[in-house]
Amino acid sequence: MRLSVLLAACSALVAIPATAQDDPAAPVSAERLRADVERMVAFGTRHTLSGYDDPVRGIGAALDWGKAEFDEASAACGGCLETQLIETMASGRRIPEPVLIRDAIAIQRGTERPNEVVIIQGHIDSRGSDVMDAAVEAPGANDNASGSALVLEAARSLSRRSYPTTIVYALLAGEEQGLYGGQLLADYAREQGWTVKAVLNNDIVGGSCGSDGVCDDDHLRVFSDGTRVDATDEMRAAMRSRGGGNDSPSRNLSRWLDRLAEGHPDGLDVRQTWRSDRMGRGGDHLPFLDHGFPAIRMSVAIEDYEHQHQDLRVEDGVTYGDTVDEMDFDYLAQATRFNVRAADRLARAPMPPSVTADAALRVDTLLEWQGVEGATNYVIVKRRTDASNWEEDDAVIMSFETPVGDPTPMTERAIHYTAPFRGDDWIFGVASCANDVCSPVASAVPGGAFYPLPVDTAE
Repeated sequence: MRLSVLLAACSALVAIPATAQDDPAAPVSAERLRADVERMVAFGTRHTLSGYDDPVRGIGAALDWGKAEFDEASAACGGCLETQLIETMASGRRIPEPVLIRDAIAIQRGTERPNEVVIIQGHIDSRGSDVMDAAVEAPGANDNASGSALVLEAARSLSRRSYPTTIVYALLAGEEQGLYGGQLLADYAREQGWTVKAVLNNDIVGGSCGSDGVCDDDHLRVFSDGTRVDATDEMRAAMRSRGGGNDSPSRNLSRWLDRLAEGHPDGLDVRQTWRSDRMGRGGDHLPFLDHGFPAIRMSVAIEDYEHQHQDLRVEDGVTYGDTVDEMDFDYLAQATRFNVRAADRLARAPMPPSVTADAALRVDTLLEWQGVEGATNYVIVKRRTDASNWEEDDAVIMSFETPVGDPTPMTERAIHYTAPFRGDDWIFGVASCANDVCSPVASAVPGGAFYPLPVDTAE
């Protein structure tokens, strides 16, 4: 393998805006998103405890409809989606008696590396003021028919194309009762042996004004955990010694999404929110973090608390309830386009490499990693230890050519680069690229790799 190293003003990590003809998000329709939300609201309630026997009302009818929409999208692309319902029984604090938890999923298999997976998901269940009331009208328009409609529209748009890696679209139940649908899919991903590159969880993505009258239709919040949930005691000790408190795969996925938004100034800008979720709350990305999978939550910039988790009513002149008329479908269309563009690039990019750094008691930093399947080049970046984002003005682009007849698999090729900077003052990272499409950066710190941690080792 012949390597070449180039110091350049790097644009490889910046998402170059596509032309209208090439933009994978071009098919996204605000009208279709509205129609999907209105259809979900028409089920009356989608409460997880509302049952599966009624063909027109409740969670079972909603999931059957969602799977039928996946089936229709698959028919339009010649059967490119594998659609199914996955299920389990669950009970807990908000499920007093065991109940069926069911997710509707559609799998668009990759053509080259089908085991690498990008997941776009949203929960389809809803609730009223009392989380245990399965009978009350619970339209759940923004929370979370918006995220479910986004998932369906993403499936319609992206299934028109083929990708080297797999995309999974998922409608999840049980979120309001305790993240059960997310847990079901996270467990399923592990059981399938998927290499999960990214989980894009969309929850409350269809409104632009808050309950205090403040509006923001320019930003989308991306929530990300900074440290690994699956870290062992040994890993935490290694992070304390060599860094890693702000460099989890999810945090680097958030940074990558922020750069993606910058490449599309006509779309939503990302507001990186560096916490796992909103104060005291949670979403279906959390079970994936527990398994060591990179996962983030996307949500509106401004929440409206009178129009989520509320029974339909009017009190003291204030209207309560999560209804369609409180939504902003142009905003939802922009959030959908952002997800489609993100999944498109993630599904074309290789996996980020697993990078180590040797910088103790030396004036430079040795970076080492194994080659990544599908990668044609790598981009090496750095940032100061107190900086938020990667510096790219002086990034190193490392390209390579495989000698003719060399049978060595890419994943067995050792690659290294010595950066002329003291590691005490800098954090380094490397992205894998397939020509002009690059993965998120993997930080060269303990726990920086985009893979679940082995249970019997510290790194």
